[in-house]
Amino acid sequence: MEPAAVPYHVPLDAPLAAVRDRVARACAAAGRRPQDVTLLLASKAQTTATTREALEADARARAADPSLRPVLLGESKVQELVAKAPELVDLSPAWHVIGPLQSNKVNAALRWASCVESVASLDLARRLSTRASGRATPLDVMLQVNVSGEPTKQGVTPQDAVPLAVAVGALEGLRLVGFMTIGARSDDDRVVGEGYDLLRTIRDEVVSSGAPRTASASGLSMGMSGDLELAIACGATMVRVGTAVFGSRPAVAGR
Repeated sequence: MEPAAVPYHVPLDAPLAAVRDRVARACAAAGRRPQDVTLLLASKAQTTATTREALEADARARAADPSLRPVLLGESKVQELVAKAPELVDLSPAWHVIGPLQSNKVNAALRWASCVESVASLDLARRLSTRASGRATPLDVMLQVNVSGEPTKQGVTPQDAVPLAVAVGALEGLRLVGFMTIGARSDDDRVVGEGYDLLRTIRDEVVSSGAPRTASASGLSMGMSGDLELAIACGATMVRVGTAVFGSRPAVAGR
């Protein structure tokens, strides 16, 4: 009889540390503090076991260096969120929804998520407000803005972002904490950077508007594995990293 197969397993301490080092160096170059940039691990398509290993690697790193902030977890699909979250409650991760959220998935998402980064319409914001009104604390939300104008990307247009942010900020049960975008699909840093600068300009206009409950909308979730340095230089307060930590190896959705 052949021995049972050993599950594929790669410790994630080294890639996680490498990403944190990239963030620290990018912050130093931009004259910023590493503590001002939150690391979100985009765990889409990763198994529950791999996601657990990432959280445990993060816990080991923070035990060695208490100045480090815990990573966040981001899921693009609600079905993956609800499959993984119950298996990881012992590690108390904070979950963000970073993909499109259908109205019929709002209840399931809010059971686990502390933040929805992909709000791109007043209709969705109102549905979230209705569902979140009974929570002990408001639900954090971010407006997703399509700064590149690419038709394949989700998000409100830059022209509509400010009035939508003002409207969302007025809704009960929600706390508008910032803005999210996916950078332009381009190898030209200038093009990508212009989009990130535009998101920062939108954020600044909203925060300084004096509109009710918009002063807290200072977050900028932008930049991923390939361009986090550029995003940090443009003011990102959160970077969403997947392949730089998990690698590009195939993965089976965990249950």
